[in-house]
Amino acid sequence: MRKYKLGDIATVEISGVDKKIKDGEKEIRLCNFVDVYYNWAITTAQHDSFMLATARPNEISKFKLKKGQVALTKDSETRDDIGIPTYIADDFDDAILGYHCALVTPNKDILDGRYLNALLHTDYAKKYFACNASGSGQRYALSVEALNSFPVPIIPLHEQKQIGEIFSALDKKIELNKRINQNLEAMAKQLYDYWFVQFDFPDENGQPYKSSGGKMVWNEKLKREIPKGWNVAKLTDEIELQYGFPFSTDLFTEQVTSVPVVRIRDILDNSISAYTTEEVEERYLLQKQDLLIGMDGNFHINYWTDNVSYLNQRSVRLRAKNNSNVSIVQAKYDIQPYIKAKETRTKGSTVGHLSDKDMKELYVLVCPNEKAREKLDSILSMIVKNRNEVTFLIKQRNELLPLLMNGQIIIE
Repeated sequence: MRKYKLGDIATVEISGVDKKIKDGEKEIRLCNFVDVYYNWAITTAQHDSFMLATARPNEISKFKLKKGQVALTKDSETRDDIGIPTYIADDFDDAILGYHCALVTPNKDILDGRYLNALLHTDYAKKYFACNASGSGQRYALSVEALNSFPVPIIPLHEQKQIGEIFSALDKKIELNKRINQNLEAMAKQLYDYWFVQFDFPDENGQPYKSSGGKMVWNEKLKREIPKGWNVAKLTDEIELQYGFPFSTDLFTEQVTSVPVVRIRDILDNSISAYTTEEVEERYLLQKQDLLIGMDGNFHINYWTDNVSYLNQRSVRLRAKNNSNVSIVQAKYDIQPYIKAKETRTKGSTVGHLSDKDMKELYVLVCPNEKAREKLDSILSMIVKNRNEVTFLIKQRNELLPLLMNGQIIIE
């Protein structure tokens, strides 16, 4: 298989466009480091999430995002964070690439952008970038020379396109599931607000309760009015709490065992970063739809998505009780403002810590109607299902990547 230097079959430009807004420059959307780092591909669906900035005409001309290009991270504090690519899947009218990134425009007669994006995701590319990064200590960078010299194995263009189409199809399904979940989470929040903030749940006539004159009564614990017939209970009366197990870090291993360990760092992205050989009681075993809260530093909050992992210390698991009308989704929204307020108060002074006392002082609303829980539980079930499908598709993509790129799997 013949190899070409990237600079011989593509144009590589280093962006220096910063995120400032300057007088006399044109307003644009800036696709920056994190947008590149966290996405397999960039589409117009992400346009509105790009930050607003300004740029000069020559910068806009040089770094405007065009379908078929590949962007990658150029410099960062760690070697592992440089050379991370993304494919530009659409043409943009007013979005350009920001600084700390490089923009690669392939010669379309020789090199397909989707194939290049897949290649840059492989260990082959990661090793090259790690070995050719300059700098040490506080910052690492890839020079234009290092990028231009990257050796690209070239296969026939139609085969490149076939490989690119496979990964594009997987990424589109992954992104679709993520967008569906964003909508589901917005639906859950809207439903929660109708029922538990505005109190405009359907009354016996199908009318919005509070707006239609439903009776409200003062609740001293919450310092506000709630619907007549509703109650306020301690969180621990309606939701089952379990604190994590104090696993020994000496017994942690990178080898997969029957005890995956969930640490604070894993909560936000539903990941596993450690396994252990230590024996642990089943009460620390997590279930799908459990709500996890980190109790040190940043108080991360997220739903869990499997039935096989065990919770580590300094985190707490919340699980809905079968005999309660309080759903885990409602509990999250009820207590989140208080947890975030404590997190904010502790920032800038000491490392924040959420205590057992803090948890026992939290309250939830108890609605006598079980319909809210049924609806919220149904939405959460779909969210967890979609998250698991995303995890499976990413795993499938990562397993296919080396097999397709080194020719172990041939497309016919």
